[in-house]
Amino acid sequence: DHMLNSGAGGRVEGFEDKYIFGRRANGLYVPRFANIAGDTKRRDYVRGFGYQGGASRGQWSGKVDNKSVGGAWKDAIAEPGSWGVGFSAFGEILPYHENKVLLDSSVKDKWGLPVLAIDAEIKDNERKIRVDASNEMKEMLESIGVKDVTTYDNGFSMGQGIHEMGTARMGNDPKTSVLNKFNQVWDAKNVFLTDGAFMTSSSCVNPSLTYMAFTARAVDFAVNELKKGNL
Repeated sequence: DHMLNSGAGGRVEGFEDKYIFGRRANGLYVPRFANIAGDTKRRDYVRGFGYQGGASRGQWSGKVDNKSVGGAWKDAIAEPGSWGVGFSAFGEILPYHENKVLLDSSVKDKWGLPVLAIDAEIKDNERKIRVDASNEMKEMLESIGVKDVTTYDNGFSMGQGIHEMGTARMGNDPKTSVLNKFNQVWDAKNVFLTDGAFMTSSSCVNPSLTYMAFTARAVDFAVNELKKGNL
């Protein structure tokens, strides 16, 4: 999965005459820059993170606790709040051997089949990424004049990123992997898995295009194998 729920945000001054309108795409993205080369190398962890973010203006509800009364109170909540900008880091989780999915030995579904038992957690490398990602964004926001910048870490549980990967990983040996290099199940030649199950690492970016590329590759292989009579 991708780690999330850590980052930084703050208040932006100088755009009080502007307000949001429409519903056009206007998100922000900062690509990974840690552990790329040279002075981006980190000594205390490997791999890295990217950011997704956005800006918005506060609504009237943020002013309901102002201390004015009567008409002054109404005037106060008639004006929109201040602008804010924030970024959430999406970090890579390393492919630990201990993280696994098993068939539950005691719990069964309504059809009498064992349910999945997920045993996975982040470790020290991921915790260090979370701290660095929050601190780096705080520094960047402060450097461009954002006010009252604060960092946050709201914790993370596996599955929150909704990009679960690695439950039927790809490999070169059927003893240590479920799929071969063409996403084909070792023990069922006519079955191909091209979702996140085959990935051995989550990276720190949205994997959808990668899944699509591997799907096209697997289909091409399957068609050729079918023509040869191997499927």
